[in-house]
Amino acid sequence: MATIVPVPKSSTISSLNDWRPVALTPIVSKCFEKLVRDFICSALPDSLDPLQFAYRHNRTTDDATALTLHTALSHLEKRDTYVRMLFVDYSSAFNTIVPSKLDRKLQDLGLSSSLCSWILSFLSDRCQVVRLGSITSSPITLNTGAPQGCVLSPLLYSLYTYDCTATNSSNIIVKFADDTTVVGLITNGDETAYREVVSALTHWCQDNHLTLNVAKTKELIVDFRRCREVHTPITINGAAVERVSSFRFLGVHLAEDLTWSVHTNKTVKKAQQRLFFLRRLKRFLRTFYHCAIESILTGCITTWYGNSTAYNCKALQRVVRCSERIIGGELPSLQDIYRKRCLRKAGRIIKDSSHPSHKLFRLLPSGRRFCSIRSRTSRLRDSFFHQAIRLLNTS
Repeated sequence: MATIVPVPKSSTISSLNDWRPVALTPIVSKCFEKLVRDFICSALPDSLDPLQFAYRHNRTTDDATALTLHTALSHLEKRDTYVRMLFVDYSSAFNTIVPSKLDRKLQDLGLSSSLCSWILSFLSDRCQVVRLGSITSSPITLNTGAPQGCVLSPLLYSLYTYDCTATNSSNIIVKFADDTTVVGLITNGDETAYREVVSALTHWCQDNHLTLNVAKTKELIVDFRRCREVHTPITINGAAVERVSSFRFLGVHLAEDLTWSVHTNKTVKKAQQRLFFLRRLKRFLRTFYHCAIESILTGCITTWYGNSTAYNCKALQRVVRCSERIIGGELPSLQDIYRKRCLRKAGRIIKDSSHPSHKLFRLLPSGRRFCSIRSRTSRLRDSFFHQAIRLLNTS
């Protein structure tokens, strides 16, 4: 039994789609779901799609963005190349899961039949009501979808899409729960493989009863060639996908020129808005700074800080200096935080042999230093993996 409470997605509500249906379920159910979730995670095979970063040990949005950027930057090192990134949006992804299909997929992953039967029963014949203010609707019974707000739902969705992978080496599909990104590595203007992957994704969605929201699906094209041709837009179900100059990818604003001005400008603006609260909460200034402002400034910092311009870094550091004046004490610089997090992230990846980025950290025959990654441009040379290897070799 669940009570659905509409939660606004944004401050401005203009239609029903601007509400998110969050399911309130019994606390006992949530506690038991946590036990089941931990058991499922421990029973999953190592062969599970390595590019699904949600609900995996030592996998974060940092890893997803860093690997996506490294793949793109490495490809752009070659001549006559460019990259197309398709950021896929689904309509009510969690609500369209078919329990019978999920059951078969879980069995294919090697989960026990009793566990699969429990999950099938958990998602079938679910009773729910909708509550808005003091008004409650009549109950209805559902046999599709996984309720948003349940502990198991994100994990079940990730497993539901485990077989959605790229079949061509010139493309990758990066997933973080329901955030799906198709990265096409184009050489000599040949987009055949990329368009085939997009077409295969469309058919996969049809077979799995997932609806692509073409209106919210966006495409970003990174092309540094001097003689650029006109890029034919991608069409899905007869509708052209909008091309954008920047996109917010897992909390990081990617720009078509792969600079970080858009990200730093939005980050600075968001952090400056929090300064008002910093001035009011002087008793807890330092703690509040670390939780509300430093967390904004350093979000996915290992991915983008190394490639930021001096102007971008100064703009970010000005927020830190302003915070220091309010607090009346010294705060760690973003450069120091960046160095520490690069070393910490690199250390975790090196210890995890199953991590998709583990192979990038190769020791030299001496066993004392790591092998540097060859780069032609500063874009790749200043990215996370290059910086991490450089810091490891000098620390």
